[in-house]
Amino acid sequence: MRPADTTTRTPVVLAQGLTKVFSDFWMRAQVRAVDNLDLRIEPGQIFGLIGPNGSGKSTTIKMLLGLLHKTSGRLTVFGKPPSDIAVKKRIGYLPEESYLYQFLNSRETLNFYAKLFGYPRAIRNRRTEELLRMVGLDAVAHRPVGQFSKGMQRRVGIAQALINDPEFLILDEPTSGLDPIGIRQVKDLILDLGKRGKTILLSSHLLSEVEDVCDSMTILYGGKKRAEGTRDQLLTASDRTIIETDALDEQQAEAVARFIEERQGKRIVRVAPARQSLESLFMSIVERAQAERISTSGAGRGGPTAAFLRGVGPEEEPSGEDVIAGLMREPSATAAARPGPAAPSAPPRDQPDQSLLDSLVREEPLPWSDQPGSQPAAPTKAQEEVDRSVLESLLGSKEPPRPSDADRGRRSE
Repeated sequence: MRPADTTTRTPVVLAQGLTKVFSDFWMRAQVRAVDNLDLRIEPGQIFGLIGPNGSGKSTTIKMLLGLLHKTSGRLTVFGKPPSDIAVKKRIGYLPEESYLYQFLNSRETLNFYAKLFGYPRAIRNRRTEELLRMVGLDAVAHRPVGQFSKGMQRRVGIAQALINDPEFLILDEPTSGLDPIGIRQVKDLILDLGKRGKTILLSSHLLSEVEDVCDSMTILYGGKKRAEGTRDQLLTASDRTIIETDALDEQQAEAVARFIEERQGKRIVRVAPARQSLESLFMSIVERAQAERISTSGAGRGGPTAAFLRGVGPEEEPSGEDVIAGLMREPSATAAARPGPAAPSAPPRDQPDQSLLDSLVREEPLPWSDQPGSQPAAPTKAQEEVDRSVLESLLGSKEPPRPSDADRGRRSE
């Protein structure tokens, strides 16, 4: 467990007397979802928020995100109110239910969310491919998200929450709908991100999941905090001791138990062979199947943590001011600022394109001429002036067409 420095750094989350009361249309209090909650999450901490349904976990998370306004108390995120726009770029959020565009594929989905943060195309594409490999969806990235199972959509949601490489990651039931492979991968990912110094808030009904990854935790019931502390403080049992040895046969186990009872005066509660967890057994079976290259139509086990989440490789990321300026920029200015080959400038509408006129009246052989090597007769001056006058009139020239010599001759007659 990583010790948190509480003296020199501002806490990522600080709640004091936080209360949320839901009222009806007549402003009469109906439900006190969060009641006088004190909460402190330090930088680099993996924090567990657990409790039964209706205990106030999701309400607390929504207040942290600024989606709900508190009724009373104090709440800050990175030392600022949750409604502060500058805080949003530093947070990644996975909601309890994944809300995705059903007709986009997973690659288009991640690219869309990355574009909301203002990342250039090269960074968007790189992060999208790394995250798809990480969550095991790179082989099915072309399929629409609406065709995915709940677990596969959950994997897309996890990738979406990490697309901006957040400093503070909020996960609400992250393993809901995932198979044991995905659950193990999410736990490994949380531990990996925690080692890199990210702050993570994990809300889950799976107590074993919280126990495996969280440094400290708070238990809620009825909107109130019932217990808090580090994992060791809350889970260490003071009334019994576990002695773990190499495998013993029945006689050796009885001798050890007799020695403890006779010499130490302690009662032996249970002597049994060690057992592995069901998760460990399941993962060993899956690993053997993968080693035999047995195909599957679902999501793969996934790859290592995305390189940009591990800080591998430099990336030029836009600042918060750049993102806001880009969103407020006029469309014409955005198009003008976009890099690319310079387009040739078009002539004003009231002036003919001289190069076009020259090409049309240029003396060139006709493509349908059936006499090889023959050259058409050069146009007379009168024909050239007539052709030019017609072209200039069609192109909207302000100058009136000049009469040819033949026209002037007819008028004089």
